[in-house]
Amino acid sequence: MNEVLSFGEWVRRRRRALALTQAELAARAACSKELIAKIEGDARRPSKQVAALLAAALQLDEAEAQLFVRAARAELAPDRLPPPTQRVPLPRLTAASPRAAASVQPPEKAPPRTNLPAQATPLIGREREVAAVAALLRQPGVRLVTLTGPGGTGKTRLALQVADELLGAAARQLPAPGRGAAGALQRERGPGGEEPFPDGVWFVNLAPIDSPGLVGTTIAHALGVAEGARAPIEQHLHAFLRAKRALLLLDNFEPVLDAAPLVAELLAAAPGLKVLVTSRAVLHLYGEHEFAVSPLALPPLAPDAAQDIAQYEAVKLFVVRARAARAGFALTNDNAAAVAAICHRLDGLPLAIELAAARVKFFPPEALLARLERPLQVLTGGPRDLPGRQQTLRGTIDWSYNLLNRGEQALFRRLGVFVGGCTPEAAAAVCAAEGDPQQDPVDGLASLADKSLLRPIEGPDGQPRFAMLETVSEYALERLEQSDEAEAIRQRHASYFVALAEVAERHRYTP
Repeated sequence: MNEVLSFGEWVRRRRRALALTQAELAARAACSKELIAKIEGDARRPSKQVAALLAAALQLDEAEAQLFVRAARAELAPDRLPPPTQRVPLPRLTAASPRAAASVQPPEKAPPRTNLPAQATPLIGREREVAAVAALLRQPGVRLVTLTGPGGTGKTRLALQVADELLGAAARQLPAPGRGAAGALQRERGPGGEEPFPDGVWFVNLAPIDSPGLVGTTIAHALGVAEGARAPIEQHLHAFLRAKRALLLLDNFEPVLDAAPLVAELLAAAPGLKVLVTSRAVLHLYGEHEFAVSPLALPPLAPDAAQDIAQYEAVKLFVVRARAARAGFALTNDNAAAVAAICHRLDGLPLAIELAAARVKFFPPEALLARLERPLQVLTGGPRDLPGRQQTLRGTIDWSYNLLNRGEQALFRRLGVFVGGCTPEAAAAVCAAEGDPQQDPVDGLASLADKSLLRPIEGPDGQPRFAMLETVSEYALERLEQSDEAEAIRQRHASYFVALAEVAERHRYTP
């Protein structure tokens, strides 16, 4: 009977069978010794790119390498891999002669083609979204894609997964040592058969900055482009990118929306460049393709059994994160209804679900559901290595609210008085106050929708309506309560619907 090994233990035994040290394996896989140690200790999962390089360094053939990459990403159980000592080459020559010494020289490192951060956990679900965005970016006529959605929907995580998939073409082209080009793994290719981004995939984190003027410098730093004294950094970027076929991932663009023209300039200067943006607001650039990132798929309420909801993405995420907080947690027939209700109460938002699942350490699902009557007060204490705005549900909505201008903030909080959304006419009647600047009410609603704080939906009569996620609506109502206009807005709300009811009553008896 074969011994069952973890993925990390399999890597360790394969490395030792090849008589490699952790440092030597790290050199061959173009990563750090520390990362190898974490992988072997099952403390870290390698990205798809690193897994492909490890497969080559561990001298796996093409079929074995494909299984290895899947096991590395937790898509395949490690026991499906061949024994780690199978088909191990003869021991390496020692450096007793010049010829032998030359044969054991480590391969020259290729220049890195990415700075994508490694992810600590695999992505739960989102397979369709990853495939759709990747396919969009492979289309020759698509050069700018913006992932939009409210805070906590997982835009950054989705974008990193897409980038990792597209980078696979570069990562999987390296042959295993001593096997030549014939040993290269299968490469992903564009519609014409070419590698989509031979010059790399580059991640630019814009969250730490709040000045549009710093965007060019931040991009240059990520790409390793040095600033010069004689020309602005934008010119250096143009020159650096002009002949390259690369993908830029610009993350958290919403605080620096005024820098959107720079993105257009880079695309104009570099015909082979494509840009993937994550933002709570669209950039409003010509040629921009918006991809709205929706919350996770929700299960039916009141399921008869755990198996009825186990495959829904929101439930999968809850269960995985709950197990991380409390070993042995399981989805059962007894708690399935509570888990389904929690996912619905949190609108399927990945951030909210993760924060709630962490509370399973202290509360079973039934008790947790009872505490989620006011989720903004309960969902706190996220991981310390996340940005502050992602450590609480309130913090992530605060981030969006603080980016609104005063007029948008006023409209947003007044809309909190509605339950289940409203029509543009209702919003105009209830939310317009004396002294407000004159504007088409639809413009204000559209602006909030562009910033992912409202969702346009179709009403029962086919007419347009605008709605908020429940968690966002709770936040808006809190903001209204904290203002000095709560009572006046409630009076307007009541008066509008009383008048509407009176009109409906008259029409009811009109022959």
